[in-house]
Amino acid sequence: MKYKSDWDEAQKHLTALWHGEIIDRPCIAVRAPGGNNVPRPRPESAEQKWVDPEFVVRDAVASFENAWFGGEAIPSYLVMSGWIVCFGGIPRFEMETIWWEEMGFDFGRSPQLGFDADGYWEKRFEATYMALVNACGRTDALAGHPAILPANDLLSMLMGTNVFLTSLVDRPDWMREAIVRGAKAQVEAHRYYQAQVRERHDYWYGNPGWMPFWAPEPYVSTQSDVSCMLSPEMYDEFVLPELEVLHEGCGPLWYHLDGVDARQHLDRLLSLPFLRVLQYTPAPCEPGNGLEHLEFYRKVQAAGKIVHISLSQENVEPLVRELDPALMMLDTHCGSIGEGEALLEAAKGWC
Repeated sequence: MKYKSDWDEAQKHLTALWHGEIIDRPCIAVRAPGGNNVPRPRPESAEQKWVDPEFVVRDAVASFENAWFGGEAIPSYLVMSGWIVCFGGIPRFEMETIWWEEMGFDFGRSPQLGFDADGYWEKRFEATYMALVNACGRTDALAGHPAILPANDLLSMLMGTNVFLTSLVDRPDWMREAIVRGAKAQVEAHRYYQAQVRERHDYWYGNPGWMPFWAPEPYVSTQSDVSCMLSPEMYDEFVLPELEVLHEGCGPLWYHLDGVDARQHLDRLLSLPFLRVLQYTPAPCEPGNGLEHLEFYRKVQAAGKIVHISLSQENVEPLVRELDPALMMLDTHCGSIGEGEALLEAAKGWC
């Protein structure tokens, strides 16, 4: 891999992790400044930042050139414009994220949700994504699978949160059908873009950018941020069917659990045989990832699942010593390459 000379070794560690095994230390992704100082381009608009192929490629390459990727850190770049694969919605671009204009839905007819590969925004995304894939080459960096939102979260934003939640109660049959149809459409989208990529890029299914992850077999990342407002019973009724559709269409799941209010669904998630990795992001009201969440991580590992944890450098050693090193992927930053190398070497003696 052009931007990671020890990628073969990292693959061995990540393969062992996927099988619940350990080689000489737990999997730790360490990023640090690489010292090249290639200027990052500045977008003239939010739309340019997310869907201008030339800008995205320049920004991605600069980010690769400027960083050191130690341990299991993977050179990759998040093409968040995958969010605009959105059932005909109209995106609203902001510098920090992408939102949508709210849409009206006709509850008097069957949900009309599908994937249109020739849609205007879908084509804009495809051009951006394929430009990145070409820049990553066959093995230079991980382009990974698109950041396509799951149907439940996407519908909550297209409908508006209040309409979405009240419709779960007032029109449960329509909403169940809509979420499942939306999930099938997103599987179709994943397969469409994968077909464009897999013949020219080896790492077409890895999780890129925000929380990079690679496994020795295809899998898919997903979430349900709106689930923080759902009871466990509603989660089972409306979200679980979507997870099953994604698994059947795309493989095992890497799941992002967002904040303390979503923890109520942990038992259900841990019961799913096709859930392989759980990543937890504490809410702003909670302590950051570290020993304060130790019992939570232990529960995840006791179910045989991998915990993927983004944390500060000082919290790495305590967690390695307290958790099962064969079921953890830690993601951290160091101030220099030397610090990163020392951290990885020291980790061999912590477990």
